[in-house]
Amino acid sequence: MRGELRILGMAHGLLLGLVLASPMIGPSALPWGVEALFIIAAFQLRLADRRWDARAGLRGWASHIRMAPARLAPWAGTAVVAVIAGPEQAALAGSILTAIILGELLIYPVGANLLSRLPRPGLAGLIALLMIGCGLSEPGQASRLAIAFAIGMTGCVFWMRGPDGEMRSTMLAAAAAIAAFLAALLHPQSAPWVIPAGALATTIALAHLSVIRRQPQHWRIAGGARGFRSLLSRP
Repeated sequence: MRGELRILGMAHGLLLGLVLASPMIGPSALPWGVEALFIIAAFQLRLADRRWDARAGLRGWASHIRMAPARLAPWAGTAVVAVIAGPEQAALAGSILTAIILGELLIYPVGANLLSRLPRPGLAGLIALLMIGCGLSEPGQASRLAIAFAIGMTGCVFWMRGPDGEMRSTMLAAAAAIAAFLAALLHPQSAPWVIPAGALATTIALAHLSVIRRQPQHWRIAGGARGFRSLLSRP
């Protein structure tokens, strides 16, 4: 995944740093930060593991599980931070560990197979259902974090099947993120429903921004390679 989606990777690192520093900044924001971290981390994981579609059955499952322990280490650190944040957030530590183990060992192996068979409209419908399920769960619960992991996975597959860095899609994702966070700010009771949507929309917008090309490429010139060659041959 090195060199891919640099802007999204920087945002992921910044978010992780804020979550780890949350006991000093604002412990009450820790559940929301962890939830957003689950979404962006699952998005990044699915992006890095695009070879999954070429794997065969149980061999793919075993390969993913074999590499899981290395990915679980940062989550253990996040759980420790939840304990440090105080008694109000101590239960979050257990939720983090339960959700990430469930996500890595069950949701990801099963979901990667199922998502590869869904068309883009089906993925959009599944994201909507997952958002509803997330809104029905209390912030900080293991079930909500596990659903956030599934949202990030599904959002990545949805993004990979769409336009690659198209400005219109980027602006739509950014507008959806702004609208979601404004709704959470103006109507705090809507936060459990709109914050996951805002986190996913922000992740997709950053993914689009990471691949937007500033200079036109020759294969985008009318006529393709032939048109490009004729362009070079002009005096």
